[in-house]
Amino acid sequence: MNVRRVLTALLLIALALFLPAAAIPQGFAGLGSTAEGFAIPQPGRQFRFPADHGPHPDFRIEWWYVTANLQSENGTLFGVQWTLFRSAVAPKTESGWSDPQIWMGHAAITTKDRHLVAEKLSRGGVGQAGVVSEPFSGWIDDWEMKSLSKVGADQLDKVSLRANGRDFGYTLELSAHGPLVLQGDKGYSVKSAEGQASYYYSQPFYNASGSLDIAGEIVRVKGKAWLDREWSSQPLAEDQTGWEWFSLHLDSGEKVMAFRLRDRSGGFTSANWIARDGKPTPLSPGSLKITAIRTARVGNRDIPVAWRVQIPGSEFDVSTSPLNDRAWMETTTPYWEGPISFAGSATGRGYLEMTGY
Repeated sequence: MNVRRVLTALLLIALALFLPAAAIPQGFAGLGSTAEGFAIPQPGRQFRFPADHGPHPDFRIEWWYVTANLQSENGTLFGVQWTLFRSAVAPKTESGWSDPQIWMGHAAITTKDRHLVAEKLSRGGVGQAGVVSEPFSGWIDDWEMKSLSKVGADQLDKVSLRANGRDFGYTLELSAHGPLVLQGDKGYSVKSAEGQASYYYSQPFYNASGSLDIAGEIVRVKGKAWLDREWSSQPLAEDQTGWEWFSLHLDSGEKVMAFRLRDRSGGFTSANWIARDGKPTPLSPGSLKITAIRTARVGNRDIPVAWRVQIPGSEFDVSTSPLNDRAWMETTTPYWEGPISFAGSATGRGYLEMTGY
């Protein structure tokens, strides 16, 4: 939202590095803390592109988040993740080492029996990491997401993606065959009953192709990818401890974005049905039901890795299955993120992210 998309472990890193321990706030990775001094999302905003593809430093947290469901020529399935997070430790902009922006990158390749993960950290203001809106480029060290779009086209219509880690790397090209999609109420995505919110849009219509390098073996792949763009200053309520987030590519060509944010009352849910032509139909809060149907022991945790996802009042009712139960992101703030398949009233593939476990 991710909320993916809403994940920004970067905030906790920033606070742990620059604030006294007693000042570290509530909520998962500090996302339920006060937004004092930072801008707050408001309904009715008019999005502007390509400017909104770039950073929004008056907001505290932000991310550019890509997941891809891929397949080799012999039918082997893979998942790929590429994420760049930005977090500000103060609501101001300065140059050089005084810049308050902190950047973090996550990259992963998932197979049925391996989950390869890498993480990068950087300070802003010194050129090591950043994002520019036109021509679009987001980078941290040698990891990069770069626009390949023609002049006049949306800067995210066509992009290249690359990252690497120990024993893995990938180079992909993503080409959109549908429009950008505003999530929530025309891009204003509510995250709690108390009204916490973010600005959130997606590009769920990427066709992906390229190559993976797994321990020196080069594999040609193709498939589908999904980009989430989100920024906010306080996207979680204080009692929300984590979430489950689904991005689903239906074999019919439709898409579904759905999430549940866990809290003391059971959880706040939201979903968006996206037609083949990109027209979104946001569902009202509470119009989604997700139920864990299988858990797995991942590290020292019991993680619900398979789910039933229902939209009551419609015929949508599917059960998801992970490609790899152990898709655990062993990063500074750990979480589960991996490719899934689903079957029931619809079939397809997608991605699942789970935090706070």
